[in-house]
Amino acid sequence: MSELPAFMALSQEILWLHAVVFLRVGPVMSLFPGFGEQSVSVRIKLALALVFTVIVAPAVGPKINGVFGNGAGFIWLAVSETVIGLIIGIGLRLFLMALQTAGSMAAQATSLSQILGSAGMEPLPAMGHLLVVGGMALAMILDLHVHVAAMVIATYGLFPVGELPEASALSQWGVRQVSGAFALAFRLAAPFVIVSVLYNLTLGIINRAMPQLMVVFVGAPVITAGGLFLLFLLAPMMLGLWMAALEGYVATPFGAG
Repeated sequence: MSELPAFMALSQEILWLHAVVFLRVGPVMSLFPGFGEQSVSVRIKLALALVFTVIVAPAVGPKINGVFGNGAGFIWLAVSETVIGLIIGIGLRLFLMALQTAGSMAAQATSLSQILGSAGMEPLPAMGHLLVVGGMALAMILDLHVHVAAMVIATYGLFPVGELPEASALSQWGVRQVSGAFALAFRLAAPFVIVSVLYNLTLGIINRAMPQLMVVFVGAPVITAGGLFLLFLLAPMMLGLWMAALEGYVATPFGAG
């Protein structure tokens, strides 16, 4: 019976540790590419968040011990940890949005944006769905979830528990991530945009040379077939570049550049 108070104190400390870690891990899982999709059940997301909490908590326990509180202290702790988790999750989500944007740009440039535009939970053209599903599958094959768990553990050294990042640094990071996501999307879709420009220039020249020819009926099958061929040819390279950028972010999520 003399060991019961010590056991109860240890149990309470372990419970608080996992509760504090869950506050940061939960938002990450809600925005995690693949796990945080609308098609994934909320119960599955909750189970994944709990599993990641069990994985992360032992590694960050020494950094968290002694910061547990109650009342107003716990409210501030909940707010700060949730905000940090959202920051990490948004940074990951921007890469998936970059892939979606690249697919939409490529489909629009090759006149394929109306084909199967509502095939999934989000209104994307078929080319966008193909790239997104392929990117998420590649990320899971390359153990993205393992690297993200390591990244979350590393963030406890950058953002101690109960401390919010500086607003100025956070705003600069946000602008850099959003601009980087759009730049990545344009780089991925650049071959399709270039082919579209060349196609329209050629079509204009032919139309001026032969006004009586219905060049649209001749050119539409060409740009459609060319877009599909480019997708078949460049999709592995596009996904490889996207995965390299994502791995770079996971390695240094708040680094310079």
